Amino acid sequence: MAAPLFTHRGGYSFGLSPGELWDRIEDVDQFEGWWPWLSEFRLVGDGLVDGATLHGVVTPPLPYRMRLTVELGRCRRPYAIDAVIGGDLTGDAHLRIRSDGEGSRVGMAWTIEVRQPVMRMASRIGRPVLQWGHDRVVETAVAGFRRRVEGA
Repeated sequence: MAAPLFTHRGGYSFGLSPGELWDRIEDVDQFEGWWPWLSEFRLVGDGLVDGATLHGVVTPPLPYRMRLTVELGRCRRPYAIDAVIGGDLTGDAHLRIRSDGEGSRVGMAWTIEVRQPVMRMASRIGRPVLQWGHDRVVETAVAGFRRRVEGA
């Protein structure tokens, strides 16, 4: 049976320049306050730079928790981040920011594999429900981030 993969490809507009948006993304000490489903969050390194690592626990709107690490492999301020995901999910993630009129257009993409044995089984059986939970976390994260950064 194939590995339980979740993918996301999305584009989002923000009313900030790429540099302003990057500055807000670097406010990592604010993330737990912005997103109630994120806890135990910390950055090891000197900001969003090559080699820095983010650690945290994600609790989606379903009864499970996932410990994650995000190793930043390539960061090019203010336009690109490429990362490797580890922990209870593994995979890769990419963020691209480009100017779009007076604001920015952000492209996000990732492919992740569920590593927890119980969640691997659940994803094979209840994939639509788990994909729904994943999609709700993404929607909530983007909407909450937009409110905070454009209202600041």
